[in-house]
Amino acid sequence: MNGSLQRGSRLVRSWFGALRRRGEVTREGVARTDIERLVGMSVGDLRLYAHALKHRSVFRGHITTGTESNERLEFLGDAVLGAVVAEKLYRTFPNRDEGFLTRMRAQLVNGQALADYARALDLGTLVLMSDNMATSEGRDNTTILADAFEAIIGALYLDLGFAAARRFVIRLVDDLVDLDDLSEQRSNYKSLLLEYVQARGWPQPNYAVVAEEGPSHDRRFTIEVLVEGTPRGRGAAGSKKQAEQAAAREALDALRRAENPIPSPSRATERAS
Repeated sequence: MNGSLQRGSRLVRSWFGALRRRGEVTREGVARTDIERLVGMSVGDLRLYAHALKHRSVFRGHITTGTESNERLEFLGDAVLGAVVAEKLYRTFPNRDEGFLTRMRAQLVNGQALADYARALDLGTLVLMSDNMATSEGRDNTTILADAFEAIIGALYLDLGFAAARRFVIRLVDDLVDLDDLSEQRSNYKSLLLEYVQARGWPQPNYAVVAEEGPSHDRRFTIEVLVEGTPRGRGAAGSKKQAEQAAAREALDALRRAENPIPSPSRATERAS
């Protein structure tokens, strides 16, 4: 029995080694078939995609130059993604102004949206990360997924060019987003809050469920939104999305009031005199 297991193990190692020599699997275990399924086309340099999948937690505790993780490819992919989405919106809405296009783009490329695209592709199963990160739900972490998604776009751009990256992004947007429906959502306070913080160079808001009440068929969620780590608004509703919108609206109102305070009557009188 042990001899059979050893022979089987040698066969597996031999097969894996042959695949690696042909460039079908990288030394990190990233398979060409998985990448081509992910992007929907044949790819060239498999090492680029393996690099795009490396979360920085893989290198924790090691001496690095800071370039081994997927962060540089994420930076590149962000620029490519922004250009593709901007062009898509420009052509789809020829009669809408710059402000509308900016708001729409924010809804399509914010961290939550990118993580949703990644989840639709099952990208989390391929991300290379530390065991600790993986066991702490890292494979469904919004930031990790969003970053890896942008890095894959960066890798696709370097490997096959802008047209291939554009085709990948447009296919996803067309499959997953109803742009006409999205354009009619005039009161998307999450997007408005995101625009507000991005304009000031702040990190994107974080939404957290602080209460969940009621029976399974009639749940009520209370969600708090944090801006720069500080609670700025709360909202309660029958769905998480609606509660997030309510929290974002309260936060946006609070931030605007803080930025443009209404003077007290006594101070207004002092200035007038």
